[in-house]
Amino acid sequence: MHTWHWRTSETLPFLTCSLLEQWSHGFLTHQFWPRPPVDLTKVLHNNASGYRLKQVHGNKVLTPSEIEAMLNLGGDEVDGEGESALAMGDGLVSESPQQAVWVASADCTPVLIGDSKTGQVSAIHAGWRGTSKKIVLEAIRRLQAQGSKLSDLKIAMGPAIAGEVYQVSAETALEVGYSIISDKDEKNIVEILQQLENPPILPDEEPGKVRLDVRRVNALQLEAMGISPEQIAIAPYCTYQTPEHFFSYRREKQKKVQWSGIVSK
Repeated sequence: MHTWHWRTSETLPFLTCSLLEQWSHGFLTHQFWPRPPVDLTKVLHNNASGYRLKQVHGNKVLTPSEIEAMLNLGGDEVDGEGESALAMGDGLVSESPQQAVWVASADCTPVLIGDSKTGQVSAIHAGWRGTSKKIVLEAIRRLQAQGSKLSDLKIAMGPAIAGEVYQVSAETALEVGYSIISDKDEKNIVEILQQLENPPILPDEEPGKVRLDVRRVNALQLEAMGISPEQIAIAPYCTYQTPEHFFSYRREKQKKVQWSGIVSK
């Protein structure tokens, strides 16, 4: 069983996972708001270089060198201008030691991945849209292209909105469900997923609505890819139900985020 630990930096709390203990990492709380990753990287590693993206709820995964190339070229895949410009995407994969990769969330799932052999890392923003497009699997394919083996990966999913309180439309659940069961009659997909052990979709009292566990969907995608459940840890915290530590867009309807990051070795 993987354990989760509260740490502090300048008396501010953040969460770590035993599965990722060989990397400097953290799932930061709203107490760090509104400091950006360029400052927050120092919480994890004094000498690391921090990287972030303009998140767009897609499945694009980029490396630091790809980010730099995009910023130099500009164009439609870059948001903003000058020093504030950001490449658009929702996943990052390191290429060199001491690169800190960061993602922001406020109900969506922050996923941090480390390769115990190569030391390379990934940070992914996985909301329901990115999950339906299998963004975590895309990040793993990028890691594999850089020499990773599935058996060496350690994957931690941080605080996110829990399935028990995340009401979505049946259409949304169906779109996400296709990422797990793609060869079944669409009328049965939601029902099939509701019948699984530890189901990713739960019933809801309101007609046309269900409850969706995005982190469980990602775990099922990973297991179908060949990742062992022992390689996966899911934080026992819900952003919606833990206002003392986490922002929740569903709860507050405000665009405030907490950051999660990991440093390559």
